[in-house]
Amino acid sequence: MNYFSLNKKAPNTSFKDAVIKGLAPDKGLYFPKQIDPLPKSFFDAIDDLSYTEIAFQAIKQFVSPDIPEDILKDIIEDTLCFDFPVVELDKHISTLELFHGPTMAFKDVGARFMARCLGYFNTNNTNEVTVLVATSGDTGGAVANGFLGVKGVNVVILYPSGKVSDIQEKQLTTLGQNITALEVDGAFDDCQDMVKRAFLDEELTSKMQLTSANSINVARWLPQLFYFMFAYKQLHKTYHEIVFSIPSGNFGNICAGMMAQKLGLPIKHFVASNNANNVVTEYLKTETYNPKPSVQTISNAMDVGNPSNFIRIQEIYKNDFNLLKENLSSYSFTDEETRTALKDIYKTYNYIADPHGAVGYLGCKSYLKNHPNSHCVFLETAHPTKFLDVVEEVIEAKVTLPPQIEAVINKKKVANTISNYTDLKSFLLKNRNK
Repeated sequence: MNYFSLNKKAPNTSFKDAVIKGLAPDKGLYFPKQIDPLPKSFFDAIDDLSYTEIAFQAIKQFVSPDIPEDILKDIIEDTLCFDFPVVELDKHISTLELFHGPTMAFKDVGARFMARCLGYFNTNNTNEVTVLVATSGDTGGAVANGFLGVKGVNVVILYPSGKVSDIQEKQLTTLGQNITALEVDGAFDDCQDMVKRAFLDEELTSKMQLTSANSINVARWLPQLFYFMFAYKQLHKTYHEIVFSIPSGNFGNICAGMMAQKLGLPIKHFVASNNANNVVTEYLKTETYNPKPSVQTISNAMDVGNPSNFIRIQEIYKNDFNLLKENLSSYSFTDEETRTALKDIYKTYNYIADPHGAVGYLGCKSYLKNHPNSHCVFLETAHPTKFLDVVEEVIEAKVTLPPQIEAVINKKKVANTISNYTDLKSFLLKNRNK
């Protein structure tokens, strides 16, 4: 598979080089040159396929020939070492739980897949690769865990000071080994801007190999299409109009779902459920895309004012605004509405959601008002214990800590503090090849 830059000013490249580079030389995101739909027989037989078999058939065209099929199967098997259950709340709404991995967030899938791909590519490489990643919450922990101990790979994670939960911070600042955390005096957008600037800094890139593990990287983004297929497998016999409501920040998750649809998965519609960071909600109303500085909310992983992956969504729909609107709705919700939803879900269904899942639930409710025959699945993207302060206060009950959280909660935080790009560049140059 060849990949091209969405800025269309860089040469096409392979999956391997797209993974290693992260961004194209012209600053563009990489996108597959073609998408071949899976045969109808694949979906007809999906009940008889394991998750590993489903994932292998879905992703192999995007990584071939750079990873042999037997190695790819091993990578997938190792990536999918946990479950993806759908919990039906009522006949109209279900939730897809994506928090059963090691860091209890949906990003475990992409981070583990990318880490194993990069580890394979680095098998006979004597040069170290530095994975540089910005996080608004869960990406950092998932990437740190996924890449921990991977030979020849150093990981540097930027996160906004005071804007991630205590547990999220512990998951990315306590591992040591090849993982370094940088606490940034600023917002997530500042972290993301620094990462993008580093990739374009020739003085830096001439001295070290940088790649990204944010969803701008094709190996982090594409495997997220797996769990839309897993949910379909669990629901398609009961419900025929399946809609996904996705809590959306950088829009990698919903974009991956749209790739699953392009592969032939019978998804009726997508809902981008936003918090106060509602650039896409406003775009669908006005056809004007107007990025803004991010606003801090209780669903912090979605606090993104300029979603990187939206350009990929526009490419999927060939920049046809009307076609996009046929496939995508978007709603925006306040923190007050999110808290009310958390309480309603708990009281009505005896189910504890996290703030991001609650935003997804609100997206379901809004969509179903005008589409009562659909079955809407909201993605529960992180375990509620990662947001204990908010969740326990709202539902007025204690949430039991799972083993993954107990393992880090009392560990000592280790992080370096930086304020600007100069600090980041100085740190990277000083610590390269250590």
